[in-house]
Amino acid sequence: MTSQIHTPAPGTLIVISGPSGVGKGTICKALCEGNPDVVMSISATTRAPRSDDIDGVTYFFLTEEAFKAKIEEDAFLEYASVHGHYYGTPKAHVNDTLQSGKDVILEIDVDGAAQVRRAFPDALTIFIAPPSLDALNARLSGRGTETEEDKALRMNNAIGEIKEAHHYGYIVINDDLDQAVSDVMTIIRAQKFQAKTMDAVVRSMLDSNSTSN
Repeated sequence: MTSQIHTPAPGTLIVISGPSGVGKGTICKALCEGNPDVVMSISATTRAPRSDDIDGVTYFFLTEEAFKAKIEEDAFLEYASVHGHYYGTPKAHVNDTLQSGKDVILEIDVDGAAQVRRAFPDALTIFIAPPSLDALNARLSGRGTETEEDKALRMNNAIGEIKEAHHYGYIVINDDLDQAVSDVMTIIRAQKFQAKTMDAVVRSMLDSNSTSN
């Protein structure tokens, strides 16, 4: 029998959004810890590197001219201008990582998620919601990092973001962190067994059988 070389099944592109203070960053970190097959996407940016930054690890650092050229080339899944600097998700890096069999997490806002849905319709989209606006307000107050004005702005933004939650494939309420992480992981695992996802695996199985015969 001829031995077959099996390439890994493509990974899943996972978009995670939610209002500030909802705990999405903590959830993303928990998903990646101890699981080498789940990684965070690396963004490109025009901001200057900081002392602890590593090009290609924390960010891909580009000049504004180079970033704008890539916009013209349609090289980003999504991009935005934030506080005078551009940030974007490079398509090529995401595709290469997915083809290696790893799941890629994009932790982005609702506007970025809308761009990704248009560019990558098969992306798994998950919105992390608070159990209530009062609970979110309490979490923001508990952080002690925002002024009352900043907190009011974040709460106002949160209402707008929550109104966009229906555009996502799944909504997970983060009332208990461990449960929320478990819920998101369950969704990711279930996604891998969808018929359209498993089709390539089944076809490979049939091709292998045909070759061996």
